[in-house]
Amino acid sequence: MPEPGHLTHNGPLSLDSGSNRNVALSGQGGQIAHPLASGGAVAVDGTKPVRIDTHAHVFHRGLPMLEGRRYTPGYDATLENYLQQLDNNGLTHGILVQPSFLGEDNGFMLESIAAAHGRLRGIAVVGPTLSQKRVQQLRDGGVIGVRINLIGQRIPNLNTPEWSRALNELISAGMYIEVYGRSTALAIIVPMLLAKGANVILDHVAMPDPQLGIYDPHFETVLDLALTRKVWCKISAPYRSGPHGHTNALEAYPELVLAFKTDRILWGSDWPHTQHENAQHYRKTVEFFESVVPDPAERAKILGNFQALF
Repeated sequence: MPEPGHLTHNGPLSLDSGSNRNVALSGQGGQIAHPLASGGAVAVDGTKPVRIDTHAHVFHRGLPMLEGRRYTPGYDATLENYLQQLDNNGLTHGILVQPSFLGEDNGFMLESIAAAHGRLRGIAVVGPTLSQKRVQQLRDGGVIGVRINLIGQRIPNLNTPEWSRALNELISAGMYIEVYGRSTALAIIVPMLLAKGANVILDHVAMPDPQLGIYDPHFETVLDLALTRKVWCKISAPYRSGPHGHTNALEAYPELVLAFKTDRILWGSDWPHTQHENAQHYRKTVEFFESVVPDPAERAKILGNFQALF
């Protein structure tokens, strides 16, 4: 595996450098209003409610990037910036997702998790040649799952000896399998993962067809999979589903919560909104969550759903 990246590097230009574009401060008289800071699951130590952002990325331009990547960031999204977003929006913890353009070198994410002193966990990117030792290293580093990205990719054959062995190691270690793909792909790969005993997380409202929305038959198949109680779905990043993504998410949420129940729904900011930075910011993602789930008590339950991972 590639060697880990480094948290220290020369002269980073962070995403928020020189501005508060992604720093959501509100309220009056200099007071910071925490829009997500009401209610929620109480932390293990009983101090304050746990509120988790389950989807964000950190990186900097000095890291080695994957050849053939679809996107190259022109800025740094640092750990310090991200923790500030959590603090400014009343969130206590976060889950970092390895960016696809960094490939299987999860080193910078692991270092960021360690530097956050318990506030963060991670979703790694791995290949099918994964060893038991490497799985344990990831677990020890705060990784709680791995991600399969199907955007622009073929669905892998999970029944090959390599994938079967890798998935067995991951599932035996209690890792979640997170899948990023449209409902058409999810309807195929998720049953395969469930058949192998995996717990599965679906990214970004399960991404139904942008035109069909909740009437996408593959989305209906995904809803049926909720009956297994082994699938979670993130309410996040509607902009990745096209111009109708927000509307589709508003329509999809009642169907999702009916199928999955509140305890299998998650929220993620998708910070720093790669490829959508000019139109998105952290506070906007909070407002999206509030519009989809207007009940504060229900939002608090969703934000606390993964507290056992911390």
